[in-house]
Amino acid sequence: MLIDGLQCGHFTREIFAELRKADVGAVTVTCGFWEGTVESLDSIARWRDLVNANKDLVAIATTVDEIEAISASGRTAIILGFQNSNLLEGRIRFVELFAELGVRAIQLTYNNQNELGGSCYEAEDSGLSRTGKEIVREMNRTGILVDLSHVGNRTTKDAILYSEKPVAVTHANPDSLFAHKRNKTDDVLKVLAERGGVLGCATYRNITGEHYCSSLKNWCEMVAKSVDIMGIDHVGIGTDRSHNFTKPDYDWMRMGRWTRGIDYGAASAARPGKAPPPAWFTEVHHLGLLPGGLRDVGFSPAEVEKITSGNWLRLYRDVFPGRQVAAAKAAFVQTDPVLATSPRLSAAS
Repeated sequence: MLIDGLQCGHFTREIFAELRKADVGAVTVTCGFWEGTVESLDSIARWRDLVNANKDLVAIATTVDEIEAISASGRTAIILGFQNSNLLEGRIRFVELFAELGVRAIQLTYNNQNELGGSCYEAEDSGLSRTGKEIVREMNRTGILVDLSHVGNRTTKDAILYSEKPVAVTHANPDSLFAHKRNKTDDVLKVLAERGGVLGCATYRNITGEHYCSSLKNWCEMVAKSVDIMGIDHVGIGTDRSHNFTKPDYDWMRMGRWTRGIDYGAASAARPGKAPPPAWFTEVHHLGLLPGGLRDVGFSPAEVEKITSGNWLRLYRDVFPGRQVAAAKAAFVQTDPVLATSPRLSAAS
């Protein structure tokens, strides 16, 4: 099984079939960037419809047991995530509500500073705010993974240290291997590893660079160098692959509703549009090449298993609700005198 810590875009049945061809057992999808609460609810509803229409290929997972069961059934587990905290609109109680709707990953900030902390593109990173601390602990409590991929380095380190559970950088690379504001400095990555977190190595050309995108061998060597920094138990895959995006989609990701001007995000004026995928990753099913590529650069079968799925599963197991939570909720419904008399709620349990 292979797990991809982050993808985005407009998924279709054809994309799901490509994921199955690559034996992708689970993928965290991006349900939103700048969207507020109602727009985010719409996105979750659309995802439910899409998954239901393709239930022979995919299913939504909220626990590790579900991920493993879905993968064992020959399908890909869809993990619902957001690349910003706008969906909460400043309401801490909404964390639990979105967790109950199946959301399992939220990035604290996207490309701009917000009330939780600083982003990677701010000239000054303010660090994790008082609000940010409250949201991080609430995400810990409700089983949502704290994602720090677009977050500034100071805020990232603050969140790693403040969180009671391991956190993730789902889609970035070490800045020491390719210098970019979106990548993480070695000192931050080492703290991430010390606290049990995981880095998902990205394939997005703008933050990976021409050398590491030029061949499967070079990209896998980047993974090996990331392991040298963090250790074998803390590196996974987070491709940041986008599907079926066009200019309006990139404009929304980079500019949202916050500017009248032009912002290039991780791109630049010299290369403003869609970045070409790595030479070895021109089709989604080429993800299936990764186990062999990792073996070819010297990883053992056990190490390949950790990078391709084991490290993510360990992290998810530490963060996501387990079977005992689902069992407790079911028991509560059956024993509560009001809920137990509701046919709809009893059946749902």
